[in-house]
Amino acid sequence: MSTNQAAIRAAKNIPENAPSRESSSAEGNQNPRIVEVTFGAANTPKRESSAKPPIRVPNTERRSREYLTEGEVEKLMAAAEKLGRHGHRDSTIILIAYRHGLRVSEIIFLEWDQADLAQGLLHVNRVKHGTPATHPIRGTELRALRRLQRDYPQSPYIFTGERKGPLTTSGIRKIVARAGVAAGIPFPIHPYMLRHAAGYKLANDGQDTRAIQVYLGHRNITHTTRYTELSPERFKSFWQD
Repeated sequence: MSTNQAAIRAAKNIPENAPSRESSSAEGNQNPRIVEVTFGAANTPKRESSAKPPIRVPNTERRSREYLTEGEVEKLMAAAEKLGRHGHRDSTIILIAYRHGLRVSEIIFLEWDQADLAQGLLHVNRVKHGTPATHPIRGTELRALRRLQRDYPQSPYIFTGERKGPLTTSGIRKIVARAGVAAGIPFPIHPYMLRHAAGYKLANDGQDTRAIQVYLGHRNITHTTRYTELSPERFKSFWQD
């Protein structure tokens, strides 16, 4: 110990044999309970997952066509009627979506003030910048809607869920897909196929292309001609047996 350190310790009444701060600090560094932690470089590369998202199967590999026939729609409604506690509601969803060529979002937000059951009219608001129109409601639809109004009287929406609110997009898809399996349709189906079914049905009946365009809310007629192009009506005179 140097003379200056001895003088300072004597002034502070520190015994000469007491350990200095330097020595206690050194001993503390040798404590086995103290763990030295080191950090890697900030630019250490992250581990990348080798998992890849599944590849979507093209529609052409899942089904031969993207529409349903009139007979298949009838089977679909009959199957939906027998499934679950909301069978009549689900069957009516399929009926109205088919008869009026509705998209899923147009089904979800369909409200009672759009339906004039006394006059037999339904005002259809279109999405995707489509043109709205007023459609006639026939007897089968009127009876189904009146029963639905009695079964679900406390909601502004025509098709409601357990909480009296509108159904969800996924809910509509599940209803249609489940009914397709129960109906024995040999390929997976989705709600938009009901809209296509309406277009093909009207084209096969020989309805005017411009009228079909307005009925389905197409702004561009090229979206409507896809139905008339597949109509067999133009080929009826090809073979006369």
